[in-house]
Amino acid sequence: METLFDMSVLEQIKQAIQPERLLQTAVRLIEIPSPTCNATEVADCLASMLTEEGFDVQRPEAGWTTAPAVVVRYRTPRPGRTLQINGHLDTVHLPFIAPRVENGILYGSGASDMKGGLAAGIEALRVLRETDTLPAGNILLTAHDLHESPWGDGTQIDGLIDEGYVGDAVLLPEYLHDQLPIAGRGLAIIRITVTRSGDPVHEVLGGIEQPSVITTGAACISRLADLDRELRDNTHEVAGRDSVFLGQIEAGEIFNQSPTQLKLAGTRRWIPGTDAREVRQQFDDLIAGLNRETETETDGNFMFCRDAFELDPGHDFVTAFQETCKAVMGKPLPTGAKPFVDDGNTFMARAGIPAITHGPHATGAHTLQEQVPVAELVRVALVYALTAVSFCPSPDPKGSESQ
Repeated sequence: METLFDMSVLEQIKQAIQPERLLQTAVRLIEIPSPTCNATEVADCLASMLTEEGFDVQRPEAGWTTAPAVVVRYRTPRPGRTLQINGHLDTVHLPFIAPRVENGILYGSGASDMKGGLAAGIEALRVLRETDTLPAGNILLTAHDLHESPWGDGTQIDGLIDEGYVGDAVLLPEYLHDQLPIAGRGLAIIRITVTRSGDPVHEVLGGIEQPSVITTGAACISRLADLDRELRDNTHEVAGRDSVFLGQIEAGEIFNQSPTQLKLAGTRRWIPGTDAREVRQQFDDLIAGLNRETETETDGNFMFCRDAFELDPGHDFVTAFQETCKAVMGKPLPTGAKPFVDDGNTFMARAGIPAITHGPHATGAHTLQEQVPVAELVRVALVYALTAVSFCPSPDPKGSESQ
C-alpha cells in the first residue's frame, strides 16, 4: 500500500511542531477551571488566543448562551474536503487540580480528558497553516461545553451539527490511543426514584405497615437483572452486547425506620443497529409495570447520552488515518470497539460523517490524577496534521461543499 503523502512532508511537519507552544496551550486551558456547564472562561480564553494568532474565529451559541462554542476555520485556496477536529472544553465535577509539568508529564484537571488532546489538535492546525503543507481543502476546529454526563446533555454539539458546523470527517482527541474504534455501543444513564406518601416512621410505630419503597426497589432491581440476562443474546461482533447496569442505590436513614424514598442509578447500553427509541420504550414499560403492581410511586428517568455507531474500515478517511499511523508509529492501529461513548458517536449518528477517536496515551480520566506525557501530545499533533494532508485533497475536482 503506497503512502498517501510525500514522506518529506512528514519531516517538514514534524520539525514545525513546537512542543513548548503546544504545552503552553494545554497549560493555559487547564489552569482555567471549567466543570461541565461552566466552560465560559476557558472558551473565551481559547477564542482570544486563536484570534490573536490570526485565525478566523466564530462563537456560535448552539443552544447554550452561557458558553458559546469556539469555531475556527483554516481554508486553502484549493478545493477539497474539510477535516474537522472536535474537542470538549468542560471537565468532570471533581476538585480542581492546577496544571504542573514534571519529568515530561503534564498533570491537572483536563490533562487527559481532554484539554491536552485538544491542544494537540490546535498545534496541528497551526502547523498546517505555517508550513502550507495542506495540499487542498480545509480544517474546521470546534470546541464546546456540555459534554460530560450527567451534568451535561451533549446538546451543544448537537446544536453545532444542526447549524452546519460539520466537516467531511472528524477527529476527536479523547484518550483512546492503541486501537482504531470501528464500533461502539449507545449509552443512556438511567435513574429510578421510588416514593411513598407520608413521613419516615419507626418500624414499630407503624412503619412496617407502610408501603415499602425498599421492596419496590428490590423488585425493580430484579426486573432489571432479568432484562440484562435477556439482553445477553443481543451481541455485536466488535461492540459487545446490550446491557443494563446498576451502580448506585440509596434509601433510608436508619435500620428500623420506614423510608419514604429509594433511588437507583445505572446505565443502559445498546449495540449498533438498535433503535434508541425502542430501548427507551422498553425502560418506560418496565417502570409502568412497577406502578401498576405496587403501592408506591416509581419514576424513571432515561437520559440519552450518545447513540451506537459503526465505522466503515474501508472508508477513505480510515485509509488516510491508518497510513498516517503506519508512517508515524510504524504500523496501522488494530481495529476494535470504543469502550466509552463520546462525541464521535454523535457525529456518526446525527451528522452522518465518519468519526475517529484517537488521542494521547493519557491516564487518570475522571479522577484527580489526570496526566499525559508531553511527547504523546506531540505525536497526536503529528498524526492529526498528516491525516489532514492525506484526507483533505478531494478525488472530486469540484471539491467538498462541507463547512
